Amino acid sequence: MRLTVTTWNINSVRLRIESVLRFLREEQPDVLCLQETKCPDELFPLKAFKGSGYENIVFAGQKGYNGVAIVSRFPLLTRDVMRFCERADARHISAVLGPEAGPAAGIVLHDFYVPAGGDVPHRDLNPKFAHKLDFLSELRAWGGRRVSGPAILVGDLNVAPLEHDVWSHKQLLDVVSHTPVETEALETLRGEAGWIDAARLLTPEPEKIYTWWSYRSPNWELANKGRRLDHAWVSPDLAGTVRKVAVFHAARGWEKPSDHVPVTLSLEL
Repeated sequence: MRLTVTTWNINSVRLRIESVLRFLREEQPDVLCLQETKCPDELFPLKAFKGSGYENIVFAGQKGYNGVAIVSRFPLLTRDVMRFCERADARHISAVLGPEAGPAAGIVLHDFYVPAGGDVPHRDLNPKFAHKLDFLSELRAWGGRRVSGPAILVGDLNVAPLEHDVWSHKQLLDVVSHTPVETEALETLRGEAGWIDAARLLTPEPEKIYTWWSYRSPNWELANKGRRLDHAWVSPDLAGTVRKVAVFHAARGWEKPSDHVPVTLSLEL
């Protein structure tokens, strides 16, 4: 069985619902995990997703900020939300694939939206950066309970951890998302818990991988100053099933695009 799970920071699910539906029609992933939905629960576009054949949906949202959702062809058994830094700010949701998913049944899906951290990479000068570091610290303490069963963790983790996850390692060492304190924190928590970075499992460095291009760039495609902020991790028992991690670059050029693009993990179970 081929299982496909897409992660996408959509930067407002209502504003970009037509792009989401287009992606679902064209790529037809089994599961779509969204971040930064910026939508309170009562306004989440359930009807649009169900009309596209995705009947199974869990979400956690808030007005204007953050927000995460899991949209699935297969039934989802649970809906769990973790709070970090004593804030109920809709940055995590998880669900378990039901028996109808066949060989994929029982896989736990975690969808995360890690704080961006603002522009100044100093804890004492920037409360947003301090929040990001505290969030990563609590994520490390959780660790996925040391990944005790088949699980997939995806999302906008807002860190480009490796040298070739950014267009210029040297120029971005003092830029939030690629500072040593962030990259070391993310790689430490991933390694301690045993998560496998699926993209780098298949495409090791020094090949560049980007999933985000700034709105500030007048020509994102020509400049190609990207960063790999969106990730797909698998538990060790799923590492041998990873077949592909596809970055859907075309979506960055669509009308009213998100600055992130979809990233799809494919497993052969």
